[in-house]
Amino acid sequence: GSSVATAATVGTVALPLVRKHGYNERLFLGTLAAGGTLGILIPPSINMIVYAVLTDTSIPKLYLAGILPGLGLAGLFMALVVVLCLLRPAWGGRKLTPTWHERLHSLKDLLPPLGIFLVVVGSIYAGLATPTEAASLGVVAALILAASYGRLNLAMMKEVLENTMRTTAMVMLIIVAAYFLNFVISAIGLTTMLTDFIVGLGLSKLQMLVAVVIFYLILGCFMETLSMMITTIPIVAPVMIGLGFDPIWFGIVLIVLVEMALITPPVGLNLFVVQSLRSRGTLNDVIIGSTPFVAVMVLLIVMLTAFPGIALWLPSLAG
Repeated sequence: GSSVATAATVGTVALPLVRKHGYNERLFLGTLAAGGTLGILIPPSINMIVYAVLTDTSIPKLYLAGILPGLGLAGLFMALVVVLCLLRPAWGGRKLTPTWHERLHSLKDLLPPLGIFLVVVGSIYAGLATPTEAASLGVVAALILAASYGRLNLAMMKEVLENTMRTTAMVMLIIVAAYFLNFVISAIGLTTMLTDFIVGLGLSKLQMLVAVVIFYLILGCFMETLSMMITTIPIVAPVMIGLGFDPIWFGIVLIVLVEMALITPPVGLNLFVVQSLRSRGTLNDVIIGSTPFVAVMVLLIVMLTAFPGIALWLPSLAG
């Protein structure tokens, strides 16, 4: 549900392999920073919840809408790595030759996180739980896993509770601020005035979308993602929805733009997370490695614009 946490978790495990297998370090760092952004596009996602609260949009439908674009973006990331390594074979490091038995045996390590995902998301779409109740079920599943691995103890529980309190306090402050901001904006009529102003410019839907993409690309270089969402969505979303864009579809496009903000300097949080785990070299290496992935995200937005069904097909099946 958090891109920063995803980059930190995967990066901790993966970074020691750079020297062990001789990978191109800049490209490897870029895959960690960019791959981490998928944490907010493939459900469950904290940022989607924030968007849903600000726009009064269905969280389950947003979650469904994020699955195909998320998997598609992951596929595009992998395709980019393959192409780059075909062009520069040395970037791919030393060739590994595991047996099929070793490959299949390693898949068992994917089962625990997949199980938690199925418990959280599956319980929502099976109609067994609300998003809040599903989160509680996810906690129970995580505690069961921790106990099965022998990691469940008082020290771990203390750390977990402290981190939960910090995260919950942050999210609740964001939601309270969002409601207050929405109230102020509605009270002064800013949304209506801005919508009328933009409509008066005579921009087409496509021109407006291009303008919004450029706006978020620039803003994402200087603002932290949650702050950027809170301050802009109450103004931008009504304008885009008023122009005829589907709120679910626009939510996915916006999440992709937020993902870009996580890997664009100078304030891309994932860049700093990966560099802090690396603890050597400069931030420029992470920036250079992440740049091709920004272009891939722009390509995904083009694909979503040309084929809206990529995001809207699964929500349409849910009714």
